[in-house]
Amino acid sequence: MSDQKAAPPGHLSLPGVLAFASVSIPIAALQLAISVHLPRYFASSIGLELAVVGAAFGLVRLIDIPIDAGIGVAMDRTRTAFGRYRVWMLLGAPVLMAGFYMLLAAPEGVGLGYLVGWLLVMYLGYSGVYLGHLAWGARLAPTYQQRSRIFGAITGLGVIGAMAVLLIPVVMGQQGYDEAQGVRAMIWFIIGATPVTVLIVLTSTRETIAKDHSASFRARDYLTLIARGNVLRLLAADFFVTLGPGWMAALYLFYFRDSRGFSIAEANVLLMIYIAAGFAGAPFTAWLANRISKHRALMFNTTLYSIGLMILPFLPAGNFMVFAPLMFVVGAMAAGFTVMIRALAGDIADELRLDSGREWMGLVYAVTNATTKLAQAGAVLFTFNFALTAVGYQAKMGAVNTPEAIRGLELAYIVGPIVFVMIAGGCFLGYRLSPERHAEIRHKLAERDAIAEGSVLEALAGDPEFPAVRSPS
Repeated sequence: MSDQKAAPPGHLSLPGVLAFASVSIPIAALQLAISVHLPRYFASSIGLELAVVGAAFGLVRLIDIPIDAGIGVAMDRTRTAFGRYRVWMLLGAPVLMAGFYMLLAAPEGVGLGYLVGWLLVMYLGYSGVYLGHLAWGARLAPTYQQRSRIFGAITGLGVIGAMAVLLIPVVMGQQGYDEAQGVRAMIWFIIGATPVTVLIVLTSTRETIAKDHSASFRARDYLTLIARGNVLRLLAADFFVTLGPGWMAALYLFYFRDSRGFSIAEANVLLMIYIAAGFAGAPFTAWLANRISKHRALMFNTTLYSIGLMILPFLPAGNFMVFAPLMFVVGAMAAGFTVMIRALAGDIADELRLDSGREWMGLVYAVTNATTKLAQAGAVLFTFNFALTAVGYQAKMGAVNTPEAIRGLELAYIVGPIVFVMIAGGCFLGYRLSPERHAEIRHKLAERDAIAEGSVLEALAGDPEFPAVRSPS
């Protein structure tokens, strides 16, 4: 049952933060599985053409974008005794699990319709859990510093889920299981971890519902949201900062096997190092943000990430000990992207609430999730349907690629992400929502909420049905 009184800002305990962040374990596992393993699984093990896989993943994410916006609006308008955002997490979990199970059960040679249908179901459940968690997290930690802290914890704890997804096929491979069986085991891990962690969050965390001081949403309000400068910065940065790593993820196993000379098992271990670096990168970025500001921390991370990619092609092929440190640095910077985008989104939603008098948190996270999905769709669609096809690369098991095709794969893997990630950092040049400005916004919101609360008490004091209520004056 929801408690309408949350802990004061700055008094969120570490166990409370970790309990709340726990649902990021299956969410991060799902995100990595979808980005790296599932497209390859359907192309290599289920037998679908690359173009079909790219079209399915791209189409579903495009369909899901307006649905996410609707879910975000519905979240912000939800007011129940159970809470505003927690009810969406509770409803989303079983839908996510059902969709993933049906993808697990996909027979060999399954058609495009089956893949699109159950991917869409899975994404609907994912949106309920993911958007509810992000919006609730931003409301749970309203101050500039606490918001960096909680989203740092969410990203850091998500590393556990991502690491599990990477370790499962490695361990199963050592036991004699094939790659397809390893992917199926990943899916079972996500299906099992989702209800457990959602229940941990719901039973351990209190939720507060922010007060609305304005009328309900109108259609033109959505256009107003998209037209705001800070929202445009956020959406553009989120798109490009997702497209860069997503582009790399789609090509990762192909590149590290065929260009860098690593086995699939070795490539997965390097990817584990990249992901594990989030344990350092997420808290480091949160620490940095509270010293130089969030947008500058994001710009620092995007720059160092791009420099790391520029170095990657010059390392000796197949040399694990040389690749591992660079993968750690690049992975640490990538973890910071997520921390800062999520934290910045909460700050911008506060600015919107001050200006309009209504809650925007769910919708802001919905539209950023929409740009994330659009970028993820673009990553799979363009790499599978255009980049690899254009250079003549063959993805099927046992295929032999020409040196020209390998060279094209190398260029696609490196050049695109560098450009995209640097554009993302550049989106925040001239950004003015500083820590001082956000503190001023939070102060004004608290004053307005207090005035509204006092008005309600005064009205009740004059009502004979509430004799125990007295005016605060």
